[in-house]
Amino acid sequence: MKPFVLFLAFFGSFSAPQSGVQAQAEQFRPQFHFTPERNWMNDPNGLVFYEGEWHLFYQHNPYGDKWGHMSWGHAVSRDLVHWEHLPLALAEDDGIMIFSGSAVVDWKNTSGFGRNGKPPLVAIYTGHREGRQDQRIAFSNDRGRTWTKVPGPVLDLHMADFRDPRVFWHDATSRWVMAVALPNEKKVNFYTSPDLKQWKYAGEFGPAGATGGQWECPDLFTLPVEGGGRKWVLIVNINPGGPVGGSGTQYFTGKFDGKRFVADAGVKGIRWADYGPDFYAAVSWNDVPKSDGRRVWIGWMSNWLYGQDVPTSPWRSAMTVPRELMLRRTPDGLRLVQKPVTELKKLRPPSPLRFGGGTFADAARWLAAHNDLPPQMDVEMSFSDVTGKAPFSVNLQTAPGESTSLAFDPARNRLVLDRTQSGQTGFHRDFSGRYDAPLRISNGDVRIRFLLDASSIEVLAQGGETSLTALIFPAAGSRGLTLASDGATPYVSAITIHALTALTQPSN
Repeated sequence: MKPFVLFLAFFGSFSAPQSGVQAQAEQFRPQFHFTPERNWMNDPNGLVFYEGEWHLFYQHNPYGDKWGHMSWGHAVSRDLVHWEHLPLALAEDDGIMIFSGSAVVDWKNTSGFGRNGKPPLVAIYTGHREGRQDQRIAFSNDRGRTWTKVPGPVLDLHMADFRDPRVFWHDATSRWVMAVALPNEKKVNFYTSPDLKQWKYAGEFGPAGATGGQWECPDLFTLPVEGGGRKWVLIVNINPGGPVGGSGTQYFTGKFDGKRFVADAGVKGIRWADYGPDFYAAVSWNDVPKSDGRRVWIGWMSNWLYGQDVPTSPWRSAMTVPRELMLRRTPDGLRLVQKPVTELKKLRPPSPLRFGGGTFADAARWLAAHNDLPPQMDVEMSFSDVTGKAPFSVNLQTAPGESTSLAFDPARNRLVLDRTQSGQTGFHRDFSGRYDAPLRISNGDVRIRFLLDASSIEVLAQGGETSLTALIFPAAGSRGLTLASDGATPYVSAITIHALTALTQPSN
């Protein structure tokens, strides 16, 4: 693999994804989202925290910019913002590709792989070859820098589709639990182990919820509920059959006893973690210290419908920003709430642009006076007296005749992201589209936050209760924001625009 070039950034040393010459040529390279230096990337894997480092492994093709030769790429961060690229962690070998999986710190050295009184890191992954998938393990005793594969599988059902093991330590039963997908059966099986090497079947879940495609990349964890309490959450990624076609991430709330997951009764409809087209394979970090207390996850910011055709080079794909998770009680039951990790605020300059409140027309004029905005932004807007008002929109202007819009429909309680005129859309027939999400409006108030990078927009509405993530490929240059409505308009309580500092710095 080509060595990674180190730059000196304003927060210290980190490994940037490209050189200064490349940075000028790669107009769609994200500036605060993780990307590989080059070649193909998809699912995040092996997310684990150890000795001050957030480890991010990922599905990677070391030899090309489309899917193939699946291996685990590797990066680490101390703040979830600045990432240091590391050499390939687990490589395809003897015709066996390294599919998705998880990693843990074996604190009690149950596996016996630890050395010198220190716990090993253990990766649990799917070994794939034509017509067969099984679960395998590897271990590291040097903070994940080098790995030793354990020969042969630790769990094999002699199936063609049996993948994506999610492993964690279950305190109540003092043993390891594995959740693993049976994609075509629309099931998640649960297994238990005392040592990460011997696994026993414990239970299963499914089919349930969205079943229009293969079930993949499960995750299982507890989350705090706003106002008190905790609840188990089971994540099931599905492809195809997502909320807008192609890939999607659904979730279930319920109970887990160490063997079986039982979903809450009376839940109506499918609960999607994100209603945009580009949020998939989301999984969370293991072993985050109790002193931190957060459940943090990250997703692949693309869609299998067109992910191999997006107009980027020499890399393909990015991750979302890491997001903190919790649950919220609503009239329709518990709902997942997401917010970008607090560390992202490090990239905000000290003096953002602020509109302190006024009429819709006042806010529109204020935005028109600030029409030379940067390509990377963190924007917060709040509206009041929305109930009974006409539909209105926030529009991101990127070039003449080119825009991405967020339309709010109070009568239908919906939020729609439209990228049909967002820039380059013709590289695949499934890319252009409008994406509709529920928007629960309480007391006439609407709050949105969106993160804009070189080729993406992540929208979090109503304090993170509604999420819409989408790739966009606009023209280079400055940005503008406008407001529009064809009828009675709400009051604009506030607008704050943070111009995020790019992580990638040109070389000298």
